[in-house]
Amino acid sequence: MLKRYDLIMAVYVTRHGFAFALFEGALAPLDWGIIRRGEPNKNRRCIKAAKALIERCRPDCIVLQDTSWTGTRRSQRTTALNAAFFELADDNDIPVCAFTQERVHATFVTMGQITKHAIAEAIAKRIPAFERYVPPRRRPWMSEDDRMGLFDAAALALTFFREAGESRHKVG
Repeated sequence: MLKRYDLIMAVYVTRHGFAFALFEGALAPLDWGIIRRGEPNKNRRCIKAAKALIERCRPDCIVLQDTSWTGTRRSQRTTALNAAFFELADDNDIPVCAFTQERVHATFVTMGQITKHAIAEAIAKRIPAFERYVPPRRRPWMSEDDRMGLFDAAALALTFFREAGESRHKVG
């Protein structure tokens, strides 16, 4: 049986910075946000922001995307920043759980959701506080909306709760 955590912080690296979602249960978000940091030294500025966030929130576990060579392929900058988040958690003695994009999608396929937008809508339906953040459907000529990172972070957290067997709040 997996250890039960009180405060889970899911962090998802985006092209402009990172998004986070802090949960105390599968359907109980406490805080969330999108941290945008520009050049120069985007990663260093993101790490500084993440460190302040961890010190303020003191999570019991951090959930990240698995960007290892066997995990989800991301850009070199994203992979480096994600690795820095692993180190930051380790420096603060916070356990880390990482999921590949495939494992996250598997969580939502069981609910009939397969696209990122459908997953965002499913999360917003289950967590009404997120409804106003659902971006419009992405068209082929559009860049991904930064708000989608919030749903990627929430999806990581919900995958954690599903795999941990969270019994107080069912995800599916």
